[in-house]
Amino acid sequence: MLMNNNEYLAVIESIKGEIKAAQYKAALNVNRELILLYHSIGQVINEHKVWGNRFVENLAQDIKIAFPGVTGYSVRNLKYMAKFAALFPDTDIVQATLAQITWYHNIALMDKVKDTERYIWYANKTAENGWSRNVLVHQIESGLYERQVLTEKVANFETRLAAPQSELAIQTMKDPYVFDFIPFKEDMVERDIERALVQDVTKLLLELGTGFAFLGNQYHLNVGGDDFYIDLLFYNLNLRCYVVIELKTGDFKPDYAGQLNFYLSAVDAILKKPEDQPSIGLLLCKSKNNLVAEYALKDMSKPMGISEYRLTSALPKELEQQFPTADDIRNRISNDTT
Repeated sequence: MLMNNNEYLAVIESIKGEIKAAQYKAALNVNRELILLYHSIGQVINEHKVWGNRFVENLAQDIKIAFPGVTGYSVRNLKYMAKFAALFPDTDIVQATLAQITWYHNIALMDKVKDTERYIWYANKTAENGWSRNVLVHQIESGLYERQVLTEKVANFETRLAAPQSELAIQTMKDPYVFDFIPFKEDMVERDIERALVQDVTKLLLELGTGFAFLGNQYHLNVGGDDFYIDLLFYNLNLRCYVVIELKTGDFKPDYAGQLNFYLSAVDAILKKPEDQPSIGLLLCKSKNNLVAEYALKDMSKPMGISEYRLTSALPKELEQQFPTADDIRNRISNDTT
């Protein structure tokens, strides 16, 4: 009887949740202590760098002799520890931020990021989003910092949304968005890109950022007996609002903003619940004139942003000529088999 009791099952779920939380905290503590240890060893190595590379080689050998079952103290790793300590002499920064991610994440950052400001930004994003090392490397190589922090964003969020949602919405935007998992074709139309995005929705969500839940493409809305279809509809759990995305394969045109404004009004009237924040829109175009885009948004009543997007680039013509065509490959295969 007890095993089928709902109260008992609820207690079990609660206990399981506490165990998982404790395991996570324990893992974080172990990781934090390891990062701080590596930082401390790096400081010692840097204090004695006048002894040269031989010192690091001897140190690696002596640690191996003293702790034969312990890994992580190779010459290469010891040099990373020294680099880590040199980059971040302040232990407080290491403890507060960099110890929240694994050593392998830190190694990736040391290899890929040149300045400490970007390094710390990526470390914070990794901790917030739970990125794997491979995802972190992808975000660095796609220039996420430049696209999300340094870009001049075109949006009216500050005037159409109350704080803190306006700040969160701005932080969510990128320019350009990089859909590098979609091969570029000259004759692509909006629906082709949309279908490709939906086919690999996991990569799409990764590019959009944290908190996005996909609700559908060509999402149907009936307004006054007329049918309308939104290219892509999402709900953002962090912003607590619907997000309407419209795709355009050409340059931005001011009337695109009016269309998106209409869709946002319809979503707010039909889908939005009282507890939801105002819906926001994102217009993705192949290219845009920033001044034209700013003017177009100036008198729009709904919050929206305009960004460019990039697909996998086609090979330049001079390189294209150096690669065999499909016919060349088929002919070569045919000749090899005869």
